[in-house]
Amino acid sequence: MSDNKKESCGSGCGCHNGAPDESLFNRRNVLKAAGATLGVAAFAKAMAPITEWKETTSVDEFLQTHYRELSNDQLDEVIARLEEETKKDYGADVTITDHRPQMGVKFGYALNLSICIGCRRCAEACHHENNHDRATSNSYIRVLEMTKGSMDMEKGNVHYDHPVPHPDKFYMPVQCQQCDNPPCVDVCPVEATWKEEDGIVVVDYNWCIGCRYCEAACPYHARRFNWKKPVVPKNEINPNQSYLSNRIRPQGVMEKCTFCLHRTREGRMPACLEACPTGARVFGNLLDPHSEIRKVIDTKRVFVLKEELGTRPSFFYFFDE
Repeated sequence: MSDNKKESCGSGCGCHNGAPDESLFNRRNVLKAAGATLGVAAFAKAMAPITEWKETTSVDEFLQTHYRELSNDQLDEVIARLEEETKKDYGADVTITDHRPQMGVKFGYALNLSICIGCRRCAEACHHENNHDRATSNSYIRVLEMTKGSMDMEKGNVHYDHPVPHPDKFYMPVQCQQCDNPPCVDVCPVEATWKEEDGIVVVDYNWCIGCRYCEAACPYHARRFNWKKPVVPKNEINPNQSYLSNRIRPQGVMEKCTFCLHRTREGRMPACLEACPTGARVFGNLLDPHSEIRKVIDTKRVFVLKEELGTRPSFFYFFDE
């Protein structure tokens, strides 16, 4: 075993003590390795988005160290810069916090498909809570209208526009499943996305190179790409933000549901759960035997999507008996 292995600081952040391992996080080396692996044509295609937004990327942003390598002082400087940029670009005063995982917590989500009515209020709440671009109506949640008797989510309709619930249909909201074996993490060539100790898969938006390999690898279509600089009116910006979740993302990077970690790591519920008018959503700590999520898993016949892929989601579905 190498004697260069670094030890975790124990905070749950995934960082390492000691000097930064440049062979792991050196952006230039990673890009060079990706080029050698993919071949010229594939590498050029993958890197094409960079050429489109590079003029909007500041020198400080490009040279910023990977989140897991930042010292506390460096992180404070980065957050201060991001808050200033938000003020300059959007006119809004925001507070960006670095929420860390809590020890002894692994988050899980369950959804009762028997009482979901397909109203999409969860998706709307996600849109506002996470400061999504207004013009695209982006959200981390897709609500599939499914034909009763079928569980083929590939045949689900996300574009229904009739009154709900329809008597012959049921509704299946789908968002990031926070997999224990996340294929999106495995394919990232620069380690810009990873799974934290409380089970939430996150993205360092300032390290992501926008190659979209993670988007292609996700079997749940749960990742989003910022094709344009997000547009959000000043008075609609959620000022309570977190570095790894709902701060306004740069153009040309990937983003995804984080179980609203800026809320849940403070002991609050995800915005989508609070918006649900029927109580179809259940969220909590899977490691707590007395939590509501454990009660559901222990007493209901729960299932996960695409179990055959071995992704081991932390998102469960169930019907009333």
